[in-house]
Amino acid sequence: MEDVYDPAALAQLRSRLETARVARGINQTELARAARLGRTTVSRALSSGAPGPSADTVGALGRALRLDVSVLLGLLDTAYGRGSAATADTGALGSPIHMWDPHDLEVHFAVEAPTIGSGPSGGKDRSWQGRAGKLPAYVRRPHDEHLATVVEAADEGHSGMAVLVGSSSTGKTRACWEAVQPLAALGWRLWHPFDPTRADAALADLHRVEQRTVVWLNDAQQYLGGESGEQIAAAIHRLLTDVSRSPVLVLATLWPEYQNDYMALPHPGSPDPHPQARALLAGRLMTMPDRFDHIALNQARVLAVTGDRQLAHALQHTDSGRLTQFLAGAPELLRRYGTADPPVRALLEVAMDARRLGAGLHLPVGFLEQAVDDYLSDDEYDDLADNWLDQAFADVTSPVHGRLAPLRRVRPRPARRFSGMEAAPSHSYRLADYLEQHGRRNRARLCPPESFWQAARDHLAPESLINLAEAARIRHRFYWAERLAQQAADSGNADAIAQLAEIRRANGAWQEADQLLQQAADAGSTIALIRLARIRQKAGLSEEAEVLAQRAADAGDTRGLGQLAEIHEVYGNRKKAEELAIRSAAAGDTGPLVRLAEMRELAGATHGAERLGQLAAKAGDTTALVRLAAIRETGGPAARNEAQRLYQRAGRVGNASALARLAAERETSGRREEAEQLARRAAHAGQSFALVRLAEMREVAGAHEEAEKLAQQAIGAGHRFALIRIAAIREAAGDLKGAERLYMQAAASGNPTAVARLAEVKVAAGEPEEAEELARKAAESGNPSAAARLADMREAAGDQKGAEELARLAADAGDVSAFTRLAEMRELTGNLEGAVLLARQAAQRGSTAALVRMAEMREAAGDLEGAEGLARLAADTGDTHAMARVAVMREIAGDRRQADQLARIAADAGNPSALTRLEKLRKGQTVD
Repeated sequence: MEDVYDPAALAQLRSRLETARVARGINQTELARAARLGRTTVSRALSSGAPGPSADTVGALGRALRLDVSVLLGLLDTAYGRGSAATADTGALGSPIHMWDPHDLEVHFAVEAPTIGSGPSGGKDRSWQGRAGKLPAYVRRPHDEHLATVVEAADEGHSGMAVLVGSSSTGKTRACWEAVQPLAALGWRLWHPFDPTRADAALADLHRVEQRTVVWLNDAQQYLGGESGEQIAAAIHRLLTDVSRSPVLVLATLWPEYQNDYMALPHPGSPDPHPQARALLAGRLMTMPDRFDHIALNQARVLAVTGDRQLAHALQHTDSGRLTQFLAGAPELLRRYGTADPPVRALLEVAMDARRLGAGLHLPVGFLEQAVDDYLSDDEYDDLADNWLDQAFADVTSPVHGRLAPLRRVRPRPARRFSGMEAAPSHSYRLADYLEQHGRRNRARLCPPESFWQAARDHLAPESLINLAEAARIRHRFYWAERLAQQAADSGNADAIAQLAEIRRANGAWQEADQLLQQAADAGSTIALIRLARIRQKAGLSEEAEVLAQRAADAGDTRGLGQLAEIHEVYGNRKKAEELAIRSAAAGDTGPLVRLAEMRELAGATHGAERLGQLAAKAGDTTALVRLAAIRETGGPAARNEAQRLYQRAGRVGNASALARLAAERETSGRREEAEQLARRAAHAGQSFALVRLAEMREVAGAHEEAEKLAQQAIGAGHRFALIRIAAIREAAGDLKGAERLYMQAAASGNPTAVARLAEVKVAAGEPEEAEELARKAAESGNPSAAARLADMREAAGDQKGAEELARLAADAGDVSAFTRLAEMRELTGNLEGAVLLARQAAQRGSTAALVRMAEMREAAGDLEGAEGLARLAADTGDTHAMARVAVMREIAGDRRQADQLARIAADAGNPSALTRLEKLRKGQTVD
C-alpha cells in the first residue's frame, strides 16, 4: 500500500476493530474463521507495527464484527489520502460488493451449534448469536460450477443472467453470494432493488444500472409475477442486450412452482400472461437439488472434522442430505408449527392460506386478527384467555434462531419525500419461507373459512384482492369472488374491474360483463382491451378488434401486438402479421412468432412456418421449432424425418423438450450412450423428465440397475416421481418386493404419493395393519394421500367403519375429497343415509362437492325432494351454484315465488346465472 498520510486514522481503525473483538469475547483465530481470512492476515491487520490492511480485509473484519463497514473504509481512505471513496455518493446504483452483509441480501441466518465455555463468562456466548450469527463453510456443488461460468463471462465483459431454481432453504441465495465474491475483489457493485417495493424499485431504476454491477433479484417472483412483471422482464432484457452498459450480471432465485407458471406455454387462443418472463428465463435456469449428494456430504464431513461446528451440528441431526434446510431452521419452524397452541397455529394457517392463494408478502395485522376467528373450533375459542391474541403474536414472532421466526414483524418505513407514498397505517407480518412452502404443499386442498374472506375484503390491498377473488371463484366461493373483485374494483383498480367482468361473464351476465370490460379499458387496463379484442374478433368484428388491440399495443402491452398479428394473419395479411410479431419479439415477447408459426404449419404453409420458427429461435425462443416438429410427427415418414431435423435444430441451442425427444429416439434405436448424454443435457436445461423416460425404457427392457441409477439422477435434477414410476412398472410386472423397496426410498425422501403406493403394496402383500400404520403416520405429518386411498379400498371391501375413520384422518390432514368419494360409493350401493352423513362432514370442512354430487344423483334418479334437500344443505354453506339449482327445482315444482326469491339471493351473492336459467325455463328452453 502507499505511505500513510494520516497515522491517527489508521490507529483509530485498528482500535475500533480490536475493541469490537474484545467485546465479542473471541480470539484472533475465531475472528479469522468468522471473517473467512487467514490467521496471519487478521494478526497483521490488528498489529500497529504491520502495514495497513487492504479494503477487502477491512470489509471482511467489519462484517464479522458487525461494525459499520462504510465508516471503517472511510478511516482507511483517510489514512492513505484517497478521500472517502467508500462513502461518497457517486450516483451509481448499489454499493461495492464487499460492503454488503450477506444477511441483508436475504441469505438465511444459519443455526448456531450449541457452545459451552466460549464466552467471557464461561457460559454460552449469546452476544455472538442473533444478528452476529456467522455463515457455515460453503460446500460447492455442481450448480456452483455452472454459476461460475456465468460470473467468469461477466468478468470477461459479457453481460449475463442466471436464475437458481429450488425449494425454500435449499441454498439458492447463498450460492449467488458465493458466486459474486470474485467480482468483489475486482470492484464490482451490487444493487438490490427493494424500496418502496421490489417491483417499483426495479421498474424505476433498471435503466440506471451501470457497467460492472450485479443486479440482485432474490425471490424473483416478487419482480416478475405482479402487474409490472412483464415490463420488468422487458427492462432486464434491454439491460442484458445493451452493449453500452456491458458487462452487467443479473442473479435471481425462484421457487419451482413459479418457474412452472412463467415457462408454461398457453393453449392456442388462450391469454399468455408471461411471454416476456418466459423469453427472459429461457436458457438461464439452473435447478438446485433439494439435498446434498454423497460427494457434497463427504465434503461437508471433511469441513466439519476440520472445525466447522455448524456443519457438524447439521450432519448430526439430519441424515436426509437436507443440510441447508436444517441450517436455515426448517425443522424447528415445523416443530413450532406442529406443537403450537391453537391460537398460534391458527395465526400461522391464516398466513399460509393467504400466501398460497395470492395475498401479498406483507400481511396486515388487522387482517390476521380478524381472519383467525373461524380457524379455531368452538371449544378452542371458549378456552381462550382475555389477552390470547397478544400472547399468540408474542409466541409466533419469537425467533427460532437469529432473525428467523414463524411470523416476522415488518415495520413500516416513514413516508419518503421522493416516493410520494404515505407511511403504512399499521405494521404487517411476513411468513417464514419454509412455512409458506409447507402450507402450499399441505393445505393445497383446503378452502379458508368465512372469517378469512371477510378479513381479506376489509384489510388487503387491491392487488391481493384480485388474486384472492380468483382463488375464491375456482373454489366455488362465488359470493366472495364477486365481493373481493368488487372491493378491488371500487378502489379504481382497472384490472380488478376486468376480473369482475370475467366473473359476471362466467355467471351468464354477458352484457354487464361487456360494460365492465369497456369501463376497465377506459380506465387503462390493457388486459380488458385485449379481452375485448378477442371477443370482437370471435364475433367477426375485425375492425373493432383491431382498434382495441392497437390501443393495448400503444399502451406498451406487447400482447396487443400479438393480438394484432393474429387478426392480420386470420384475414390473410401475412406480411403485416409478421411485422407485428417481429416487433413483439424485439420487445421481448416471442409468443406471437410462435403462434403464427403454428397457424401456418396447420394451414400447410410449412416453409413459412419454419422461417418464423427460426426467427423466434434467433430471439431466444426455440419452442416454435419444437411445436412445428410435434405437428409434423403426426404425418408420414417424410414428415417424421423433418420433425427429427427440427428437434435437432432446437436441441443444438439447448431446448430441453427437443433434447428429451431426441434422447427417447436414440434409446429406441439402441444408441444408449447418446440417449443418456442427450437426457442429461435436457435435465440440465430443466427437463428432468427426459431422464425419467429413459429410466422407464430401461426398466421395461430389463436393465433394472441402470433404470434405478437414471431415476436417482432424475430426482437429483428435480423430478420427485422418478422412482415411483419405476416402482410402478415393477409392481405391474409382479415384483412386489422390488417395487416396495423403491417406494420406500421415495417415501423416505418425503414424497407423499410414494407413501400411498407403498400402503397399497402392503395391502396387496397381505399386510393391512402395516399399511394403515403407514397411512396414519403420514397423515399425522400432514400427508393425507395414503389414508385417502386406503379409505377407498376399505369402502370397496365393505368395511364402512374403517373407511370412514381413514377418510376422517385424510380430511384432518387436508384432503376432504375422500369423504366425497365415499359418499358417492354409498349412494350407489343404496346407503343413502350414510352418503348424506359423509357429504355433510365434507361440507363442515369447507367442501360442498359431495352434497352437490349427491343432489345430482338423486335428481337423475327422480328423487327431486331428496335432491332439493341436499342442494339446500350446500346452498346454506354459501354455494351459490347449489342455490341456483334449488331455484330451478322450485320452478319445476311450480313454486315460482320461491324460485324467484332463491334466484335473486344467488344473483346478489355473485351468481346471476340463476336468473338466466329461470328465464330459459319459462321460455320453454332446456337448462343444464
